[in-house]
Amino acid sequence: MKIAFVGKGGSGKTTLSSLFIRHLAADRAPVVAVDADINQHLGAALGLDEEETSALPAMGAQLPLIKNYLRGSNPRITSAETMIKTTPPGEGSRLLRICEDNPVYDACARPVELDGGAVRLMVTGPFTESDLGVACYHSKVGAVELCLNHLVDGPGEYVVVDMTAGSDSFASGMFTRFDMTFLVAEPTRKGVSVYRQYKEYARDFGVCLKVVGNKVQGPDDIDFLREEVGEDLLVTFGHSDWVRAMEKGRPPRFGLLEEHNHQALRTLRETADGSYELRDWQRYTRQMVHFHLKNAESWGNAKTGADLAAQVDPAFVLDERWATTPQPA
Repeated sequence: MKIAFVGKGGSGKTTLSSLFIRHLAADRAPVVAVDADINQHLGAALGLDEEETSALPAMGAQLPLIKNYLRGSNPRITSAETMIKTTPPGEGSRLLRICEDNPVYDACARPVELDGGAVRLMVTGPFTESDLGVACYHSKVGAVELCLNHLVDGPGEYVVVDMTAGSDSFASGMFTRFDMTFLVAEPTRKGVSVYRQYKEYARDFGVCLKVVGNKVQGPDDIDFLREEVGEDLLVTFGHSDWVRAMEKGRPPRFGLLEEHNHQALRTLRETADGSYELRDWQRYTRQMVHFHLKNAESWGNAKTGADLAAQVDPAFVLDERWATTPQPA
């Protein structure tokens, strides 16, 4: 299952995504965690110290390796240099599975031990001083989008992505790559404004969206959120002594998280798992191709000097049957 956490800056989406990752790991579920936010805090929220966080390899720096691996023997892709962030897989492409070892994970993922289990963590890499004025952050998350386009995952397997804040997620087609999107909203007017933007943008793409209320202090806050987002409100989180200790770098054993917060995490997982029945690989592939053709026309063809529409394999549909198909050499 591919799951995104989104929300405005400061809403607590990184904290809640890290709690959800810990919840999955405690049940020994296979998890790939991805920090795709411009502010790289997921590693710290999962308990890494500053030295460990700074040592995490940036996916953006490994983009040539990622492209070369995923290209495989696909005859429609003339070279790795002509691949862009939206390039879809086709016959001969290599695909990524959650529970395998491959060169992409070797280069970009690092294991994070959590009490109760372990996860693979991947990060886009920070927006550095050398990027200022010459680079767009969305170019960095292009590696994440390319990997999601080539990912085959099944029930009981999880990719959890901490997305960039606000409506920046709509700068690419990546917002359509998820089975479930959890939007973290505080009980304020600003807190629900991102929800309205997301709801409007996602309406035409079949995005499964649920709101997670955060920093809720009482019934009045819950009533406010319910009035603003209606049935999209799934669960709420309030004050947590466990989270406060975690933010100080001294998290207790995860089992000591407050029971009402454990129950909220169970609801998130049940909701994500329930979205599996709504999977439509045909639509998923069509949307992938739609955004690729759009990017090819607007900038990709000019940048690569190639007709990127020719990369589309019209007979190919990404689905779970490829999970058991041998990878091309």
